[in-house]
Amino acid sequence: MNKSTGKALKPKLYEHLFFLGPASIVYCIVILIPFIISIVYSFTDWNGVSNEIKWVGFKNFIDIFTGSSDFLQSFVFTLEVSLINVALVNLLGILLAAALYSKLPFRNGFRLIFYLPNVIGGLILGFIWQFIFVNGLPSIGRLLQNAVLSKGWLGTEMGSFWAIIVVSVWQSMGYVMMVMVAAFTGLPQDMIESARIDGATSSQIFRKIMIPNVMPYITVCLFWTLSSAFKMFELNYSLTKGGPYGTTTSMALNIYNDAFANNKYGLATAESLIFFLIVLAAAVIQLYFSRRQERRFEA
Repeated sequence: MNKSTGKALKPKLYEHLFFLGPASIVYCIVILIPFIISIVYSFTDWNGVSNEIKWVGFKNFIDIFTGSSDFLQSFVFTLEVSLINVALVNLLGILLAAALYSKLPFRNGFRLIFYLPNVIGGLILGFIWQFIFVNGLPSIGRLLQNAVLSKGWLGTEMGSFWAIIVVSVWQSMGYVMMVMVAAFTGLPQDMIESARIDGATSSQIFRKIMIPNVMPYITVCLFWTLSSAFKMFELNYSLTKGGPYGTTTSMALNIYNDAFANNKYGLATAESLIFFLIVLAAAVIQLYFSRRQERRFEA
């Protein structure tokens, strides 16, 4: 503030550079430059170790889209898991938040119990649930003579698919629950009380008042769950390792296998570039429709 004129002083260029410069340099070194280098590698045939790098042009991308690699199969699996995961995580998270928003006894304890799986890493959860699916549930099934529990969950394609769904939903819904609890808590109580006085039921208050007023929070939850589901790696690696026979291999795990197990680093970088574009497109589409829904409720 200039004391003589009383006007605010505009920051000079060197002041902007002083604050933004270090962060920009770190961003370029850690994110931007490796991203550009990976684009160059996507047009090469390199095993990731030797000094010999062979330029192959668009061959890696042609192999991806013609089925020479397993990327398309992993894309279909990831898409199926993501759609189911996003729907269940957000639905269960919102319902849990609505239940814990009400005056239930021990609600803080329930919040901790449901949020705790989100704190545990995906690798640890995968190994824990692998033991449960391989040893725990079959033992209980044999004891109860239940055919569903006795079967080998991770030994079949369908069983492994739903095992990943169960664990990923169980892990993620606590985060959505906490976000939505905060959203419901911030709602004006006089608006809800007025609706109750006018004779609105709890279901009508939830659908007509609470949900429309927390749509920005739902947009954030949808974006986070969609991004996390598409980028699933640790849980997939530790729980099924892509089995049986590669039927439950996510895109991230497929890229990892091609880069570090099959020594096809050039192909893996091409797959990672396509993976980036898929996640970006999915996020943009989801945000577009979510924003439209927000504007509809605001109108």
